[in-house]
Amino acid sequence: MATSALTVEDICAGYGSGAVLSNMSFAVDEGRTLALLGRNGVGKSTCIKVIMGFLPPSAGEVRLFGDPVTRLAPERIARRGVGLVPQGRRTFKSLTVQETLTFAARSGPWSADRVYEEFPRLKERRDLHGVQLSGGEQQMLAIGRALTTNPRVLLLDEPTEGLSPLMVRELEGFLRRLRGSGMTTVLVEQNVKLALVVADDAVVLGTGRIGFRGPAEDLAARQDILDTELGVG
Repeated sequence: MATSALTVEDICAGYGSGAVLSNMSFAVDEGRTLALLGRNGVGKSTCIKVIMGFLPPSAGEVRLFGDPVTRLAPERIARRGVGLVPQGRRTFKSLTVQETLTFAARSGPWSADRVYEEFPRLKERRDLHGVQLSGGEQQMLAIGRALTTNPRVLLLDEPTEGLSPLMVRELEGFLRRLRGSGMTTVLVEQNVKLALVVADDAVVLGTGRIGFRGPAEDLAARQDILDTELGVG
């Protein structure tokens, strides 16, 4: 029987008096990649904030390998094994690439050297500061920074946003390899076609509801849902 690495159960959350998520539930089995999809404004990034502890929910529970983490501080959730690649990259301007990949590293299979193997361009720029990198290189660095904490669950929030087509293809290749490595991953992504080829499972958020929950290949075959829920013709 598969083990649920991450469980989001009946989560309600929002900002001020405005509700964004209402009784949202899904689970990610250990070693699988879940694509969390939906139109702008339906609450995908809000869900990531709830999981990471940045936004306390008004109801519901988040569990990591069965243990509740719902109202823990973000740093405690990170120490429990959740890594985040945030929307907008947020690389550290004052740190070099090498410093970024080592300052929060934990023991495990992912080291700075392994990140350099995945992203050779970063190795060439290891002595540059984050602000000196291109957008695509900053995204590589943000991913590498999360991986060197050796998380049990990795959250990626819009990793292809603002990237060139060439960089998107490079990132797609990496996400395929990451899926094959057994990493448990939640991918929030506007590029639906990319998401469905790198994910095992998919959840589609609608306004205040879930419009689909199931295998990614099943969603790829449901043009009606792709049209109505995601606007993918």
